[in-house]
Amino acid sequence: MTNKIFRTFCLTFLVTTLLVGCKETAAKSDQAQVMVGDKAPFFKLSLAQWSLHRAIQNNELDPMDFAEKAKEMGFEGIEYVSGLYTKKLESMGMEALLDSLKAESKAHGIENVLIMIDGEGDLAASDEKERNMAVENHKKWVDAAQFLGCHSIRVNLFGSNNEDEWTSNATKGLKQLAEYGKSKDINIIVENHGGFSSNAELLSSVIRNIDMDNCGTLPDFGNFCMKRESGGNWDGKCIDTYDNYKGIEEMMPYAKGVSAKSYDFDAEGNETTLDYPRLLKIVKDAGYTGFVGVEFEGSNVSEEKGIELTRNLLLKIGKDLSK
Repeated sequence: MTNKIFRTFCLTFLVTTLLVGCKETAAKSDQAQVMVGDKAPFFKLSLAQWSLHRAIQNNELDPMDFAEKAKEMGFEGIEYVSGLYTKKLESMGMEALLDSLKAESKAHGIENVLIMIDGEGDLAASDEKERNMAVENHKKWVDAAQFLGCHSIRVNLFGSNNEDEWTSNATKGLKQLAEYGKSKDINIIVENHGGFSSNAELLSSVIRNIDMDNCGTLPDFGNFCMKRESGGNWDGKCIDTYDNYKGIEEMMPYAKGVSAKSYDFDAEGNETTLDYPRLLKIVKDAGYTGFVGVEFEGSNVSEEKGIELTRNLLLKIGKDLSK
């Protein structure tokens, strides 16, 4: 009787093992088929920290938790904003801050892509002393980018309201910083960010004149306002705008990053102020395969919701374009 029970047990165990094994094999096969059939977009996704600036400035999110938040939301890379670490720099110092940020990105398996630099002086200033000081102020961020493993820092070129003067000074300041960046293997990239920097044709001519491999652009889907009623870069109604689509097309040959600005969405999840399929097609046609950074600036939904909507739209269009 004991032998019979033992044989029955063995047979049952064998059959169960075979059935489970077959199911697992089938499941893995099905999963593989799904992965093969589900094409990835032609780019990688990063999250621009500015998308969360209200939460950070309102003390709802610690900027030291940026890597963790981005990973939770499904991103591969992160784009820091220097101005969102002003208080941390005062309390921690640069070395401790960078050590912590690097440890956080490593702990969450996320890539440090770039740092957006603001408030360090005008690289296109007409005054040579002021321009040189801006170059010096930016150098610590080049060093920071190198330490974190970023490929670039994003800079601004505001400068003069005179086109010829702006072109000359922007070329001088940007080239100086690019030469330092080259020594650290860091790209210096310019965003269309107001004034003549939002004139893509003019900005592209500056990049061509500098003619350095590590000097390029960060095309932003928005930010093509060249002149406001107030005369400033940000406040007041825009009275002179460069064509977004022409601008992106002109900047893409020099792009080392792309900023997917978004403002508002309809019920179907489409961006209502920009033609995203058209913009992404321009990016793809330029042969770009790097990171596309989500930068939500809207106010009709929460920052996190806006990030999710932008991310989902980019993935949808990106996969369609990759077919």
